[in-house]
Amino acid sequence: MERLTGECLCGSISYECTEHAVMAGHCQCTDCQKISGAGHISNIAVPKGSLKIKGQLSFHEKTAESGNVVRRGFCPSCGCHIYAENSGMPQFEFIRVGSLHNLELFKPEMVVYSSRGASWDHMDPALPKFEMMPEM
Repeated sequence: MERLTGECLCGSISYECTEHAVMAGHCQCTDCQKISGAGHISNIAVPKGSLKIKGQLSFHEKTAESGNVVRRGFCPSCGCHIYAENSGMPQFEFIRVGSLHNLELFKPEMVVYSSRGASWDHMDPALPKFEMMPEM
């Protein structure tokens, strides 16, 4: 399988993942809607520590609806989100799919927080949908 690599919009931040994806999906929670500027954000979960980043990220932390703290890493120059960490799933790092060099490597497996999805944000009907975040 091709390695997951990517970069921010301006090229100041780049990354390579040394492990394979554990899971992948779309999140329609209200925080992800605001961060993405769209109806959802798409993520690939990889094992913690497998994401090797070149460049200096800035971070923003916020307590999510679940009560977990989500720490989002983004480029301080262009604002592009690269990845996130979630205190409720400390074994993973969540790559923001839009930052990938090869978007075709994303194979969504689920939709989480589907109860928050906008009526116009249509997801593949074949994907399992969870009203909230399932146990991982």
